[in-house]
Amino acid sequence: MLPVSLALFWHQHQPYYPDDLTGEVLMPWVRLHGTKDYIGMALHILEVPEFRCTINLVPSLLVQIQRYVDGGSDLHLDMSRRPVDGLSEADACYLLDNFFMANPDSMVHPYPRYQKLLQKRNLGHDAATKALSRYSDDELRDLQVWNNLTWIHELVFERDSDLAAFRQKGEGWTEDEKQWLLERQRQLMAEIIPLHRQLMEGGQVELTTTPFYHPILPLLWDKRSARQAMPTCELPRHMDRYPEDVHRHLKAAVDYHTKMFGAPPKGMWPSEGSVSQEILASIANVGIEWIATDEQILERSTDGLVSRDSQGHSRHPEKLYCPWRVEEEGRNLQIIFRDHGLSDQIGFHYQRSNPQAAADDLLGRVFGIGQAVARIQPDRPALVPIILDGENCWEHYPDGGVKFLRRLYREAASRPEINPVRVSDHLEKYPAQDRINKLFSGSWIFHNFAIWIGHAEDRTAWDALHETRKFLKKAEFQGAVSADRIAQAWKEIDIAEGSDWFWWYGDDHSSDLDAMFDQLFRRHLENVYRLLGTSPPAMLAKAIGGTSTHALHSLPRNFLDVQIDGTTTYFEWAGAGTFVPGSERGTMTMVTEHCVEQLHFGFDASHLLLRLDAPTVACEQFANLEEIRVRFVEADETEVRVVGWNTGKLACIVLRNQSQVLRTDAVAAVGDVLEIAVPRAELNLTNGEFVSFFIELIERGQSIDRAPAEGMITIPVPGPDFEHRNWRV
Repeated sequence: MLPVSLALFWHQHQPYYPDDLTGEVLMPWVRLHGTKDYIGMALHILEVPEFRCTINLVPSLLVQIQRYVDGGSDLHLDMSRRPVDGLSEADACYLLDNFFMANPDSMVHPYPRYQKLLQKRNLGHDAATKALSRYSDDELRDLQVWNNLTWIHELVFERDSDLAAFRQKGEGWTEDEKQWLLERQRQLMAEIIPLHRQLMEGGQVELTTTPFYHPILPLLWDKRSARQAMPTCELPRHMDRYPEDVHRHLKAAVDYHTKMFGAPPKGMWPSEGSVSQEILASIANVGIEWIATDEQILERSTDGLVSRDSQGHSRHPEKLYCPWRVEEEGRNLQIIFRDHGLSDQIGFHYQRSNPQAAADDLLGRVFGIGQAVARIQPDRPALVPIILDGENCWEHYPDGGVKFLRRLYREAASRPEINPVRVSDHLEKYPAQDRINKLFSGSWIFHNFAIWIGHAEDRTAWDALHETRKFLKKAEFQGAVSADRIAQAWKEIDIAEGSDWFWWYGDDHSSDLDAMFDQLFRRHLENVYRLLGTSPPAMLAKAIGGTSTHALHSLPRNFLDVQIDGTTTYFEWAGAGTFVPGSERGTMTMVTEHCVEQLHFGFDASHLLLRLDAPTVACEQFANLEEIRVRFVEADETEVRVVGWNTGKLACIVLRNQSQVLRTDAVAAVGDVLEIAVPRAELNLTNGEFVSFFIELIERGQSIDRAPAEGMITIPVPGPDFEHRNWRV
């Protein structure tokens, strides 16, 4: 068997945070991920000279990194630099509200001083103004230090004894020591780009690019492309196509990459893995030779030929784990497809495992793929692309992923059956043999563009972008504004076309910074008008976020591990979605008490799981019930009835289209709470689709309560990889 080609491909990206007109930068994430993930990931590779992989660097990220190198700042850094005795009350409250932004388990709790400062804050209960009186000046200074210090990669401490000694001190730093740390931070930022160039020139890393400001190219080319995966998707009012914007993002990306690294990129990760047949020629025209996206795009592009069975095994591994050729307007590209199962093992699962065992498990799976392909096609090795963010997942690993990556890289480089490769090296030796006639339009998330155009807020943003762009086009045609101003205005349009602003619109993603992302998007559009000497229209002063239908409930965040016994712990249901009765109407509140105090819901690998909490103990609250009915809409009008309340032994009856199903594996148990598990197979649920349901409590033939009282609980049915939808910046 030929060694299997392991193509690890790390994508490094952050939104473009600066306002180039004012110089203001409201968020610190480029800087913090820079000193932690961007430099740390490169240092890991440097440790193992025999190891090969690919790193994708978004041009707008590189611009921001260089901005810090040149002395740029952000609001968080300004507040870090400010002497404690010069802080206003508002400044100090900013520290208390923003300087605990780090994963508590891996980045706060391991450090006693930082943990003590967090405990004193009483987050979620006390406002910063109330908590402020509990902090001394020394504690506020230590907070300034710790929130910067915890965002430095462990490998940096290993090589820098001064920095390690600084951290070992733990508390009581002086203003001069704090300023030393912040300057050391800037020096680390200055190493990032040269270190990546060193790895590229040394042959260890292939550096690839992305359209400059990370736009969803298929939607810029034609918003109608969203309907290939979502035929009934509502679209914005303005349907104009922007092919020239596609060309501009692509050319600027290749030019800037070449300037920074001395050679043009061969490969590209289209933003969010978003592809369509129509954009291929434009990508090839700027010299790109290969692109990557998700395996579900290949499945749709081959009408299911390349797909997985119910156990997750590839039906044609020799067709999945290889490059394909695509062509448009006589221009050719090669394309590879990420194994999203293996990618998500790193992103979401291995963090809870022994790191050495996790690395060995991954390599064992890769080897198994190689064996499967070799049995069918012994003369060409399997190419296994594992593609994911190179920044967000590591804060969830206890040690930042150090033990896992060290084991993975060293073992991959030393095992004869595995060949870690740069993608271009494999493609040069084993070019694509199969051709996709028409590439399916979609992204790496559920092979569609729902996140970026599927909500009313998204469509409002697209229309605001169009109106602003139309105004700029008119000004450019009239020629009354200088060419320099026109160029600056087009740059603001390009920034506003970035995918990140649309990511946070709608109800599928949310963070404490949603309003700020909305503000930044609208500010870039406002800047177009300012650059053209005109006041921005009033519509841009109005927040876009919040125009979607009010969300009745939260969404499940991860798979659950629940024992159906009527008792529960926090951890069993920690990742569940939650509905609290009374939230159905934003302007009215029901004052009468519900029989159901809270409803929790989620999935494990094979069941839909429900939990009902009562104002008192559930077994007492529900003792007089005749039935509890869980009624589904999409699932063939299925109804699950929990009966047996008068006997003390609960049972489940399933009806479909009003006819009773003779046998069911649905189960229920009541104690402190009521828990229900319904097999997904009995509901005929399809991964990626939505399921809608509500719950009714029946007493003496009458409905005495319904959750929700109006509307439905509507949640996506997750595949094995659904947790990737919950990244934080």
